[in-house]
Amino acid sequence: MPESFRPDLSSTTGRIRFWSSLLILVIIIFGLRLFYVQVIRYSHYKQAALNDQLKQYQIPATRGIIEAEDGGNDVPIVLNQRLYTLFADPPFIKHPAAVANQISKIIGGSPSSYMSALTAKNTQYSIIAYKLTSAQNQKIVALSDPGLGTQGQDYRVYPDGSMAAQVLGFVNNKGVGEYGVEQALNPILTGKPGLLKAITDINGVPLAASKDNTQIAPKAGSNVVLTLNMGIQQQVQAILKKEYKATKSQELSAIVMDPYNGQIKAMANYPTYNPANYAAVSNPKLFQNYAVDYPIEPGSVMKTLTTSAALNSGAITANESFYDPAHWIVNGFNIHDISQDGGARQQNIQSILALSLNTGATWMLMQMSQKGGTQITAQGIKTWHDYMVNHFLFGQATGIEQGYEASGYVPPANLSDPSINLRYANTSFGQGVSVTAIQLISALSSVLNGGTYYQPTLVAKTISASGKVSVNKPKVLEKNVVNPNIGRELVPLMEGVVKAYLNGGFSFMNFPANYIVGGKTGTAQVAKPKGGYYANIFNGTYIGFVGGNTPQYVIVVYNIKPSVPGYAGSYAAQPVFADIAHMLINEGYVTPK
Repeated sequence: MPESFRPDLSSTTGRIRFWSSLLILVIIIFGLRLFYVQVIRYSHYKQAALNDQLKQYQIPATRGIIEAEDGGNDVPIVLNQRLYTLFADPPFIKHPAAVANQISKIIGGSPSSYMSALTAKNTQYSIIAYKLTSAQNQKIVALSDPGLGTQGQDYRVYPDGSMAAQVLGFVNNKGVGEYGVEQALNPILTGKPGLLKAITDINGVPLAASKDNTQIAPKAGSNVVLTLNMGIQQQVQAILKKEYKATKSQELSAIVMDPYNGQIKAMANYPTYNPANYAAVSNPKLFQNYAVDYPIEPGSVMKTLTTSAALNSGAITANESFYDPAHWIVNGFNIHDISQDGGARQQNIQSILALSLNTGATWMLMQMSQKGGTQITAQGIKTWHDYMVNHFLFGQATGIEQGYEASGYVPPANLSDPSINLRYANTSFGQGVSVTAIQLISALSSVLNGGTYYQPTLVAKTISASGKVSVNKPKVLEKNVVNPNIGRELVPLMEGVVKAYLNGGFSFMNFPANYIVGGKTGTAQVAKPKGGYYANIFNGTYIGFVGGNTPQYVIVVYNIKPSVPGYAGSYAAQPVFADIAHMLINEGYVTPK
């Protein structure tokens, strides 16, 4: 160091000045550091300290229960059972191996299987096990280990086992609804969780006097009352089980709807499962509600809607007859019927439905093209496309309260497509277009009720945690689907189909005279994944109604790939409809004339 910069320590005064200056400098440095820590970085270091002492837990809300109508009363079909989740706060676990042994003695399992949760890094909440019983929970609490905690959670209980399983769905271990109503209405059912923050001492024991201890109470979810009638639902499920075995089907679905408000009174699938044991299901297809998420080419049941569109557009009249040549050539392809009923001859609207004439449905499309004509034109294609998409609302989800609802498919009215005439001829008798059972039943209901398309619904009302009741009023998706008289004309035409089958030897289609029963069969070829159709694989469908003076219930049946000796619609779907219709009459659900 140069001589001019050396402090003068030769005198007492110089030494005092040096050490005083040095002390002041140290004080200034410490002061600046304290200012930095306590003022500038206050929030950071406070949070760091809290992270060592703060435990924060979410308090689950009580999930709303689900009820349905049974004998005039609302009865629970989904309840809650309080079980417990065991978790670790790893920084507070001092002896993981010993703790793992203690846990194993209480809840079973190998101690080694718990070590990863007990020693997890960078977390204060590590799940060890789910669904501890109340007795197990008490034993865990009695250990008084600051690194262990339990959290009560509601798990679903199903008093009626597999009743309406695919309609209901289930709730997973994280408390989230999956499939069915549980998924669609998860926000309503879940409620709002609470929050607990607790400042603890070094052993993890909460400091009750700390002003930083906070708790936000959870808000319970709303209860939901379904439109299902449990008596009807139970018997429809029994019928499906019986007919599934009798027809050797892959899947079988049925819906019973009130056409005047869109309420679903029964919706069932078979095979089914028990939602309480959803984790044991190896085939996830069992979770699907085929009635809403499985669109198929419906086959000849579509002729009821082709007839409705042709009647409403003025292209035909209900008592009209025409000469049926027994086949039409469209785009070079031969359209004919599955079985020829007498060959070329005079037919009428009643025989189109009773004999299920593909040539008759094609003729109606020709009449929508030009009345009296025998060609399919742009006008007919546009008219039929408008009815399918804008009147019957095919190709779009209905909005029913179910997870994974499918939209189906309507081919676009692309007039530049050289095969468009054939495509639309096929759609007139239910091929080349795909719809779900819920779409089909909603569309026909809109015709039979006089022209109002009600959104199909499974929810009658909701009840909030405070007890406020909110009634689910019918929601109109489309008005003037058809004129009111079209439904009145379609009813006797569909009754004629039932009578034709009765006269043809189907004795189970015999119904009491003081009830009206009408329907239509469908035998649909199953499409190959890469184009074309299988020659010997079919789906059986049926759409119909039962009532007194007017249709009271509309019923749809989808029988997927049954194995029966005759037509799938007649021999695999029609018996299911008949069983359901007889049940509704015999059990007093239908008001006679």
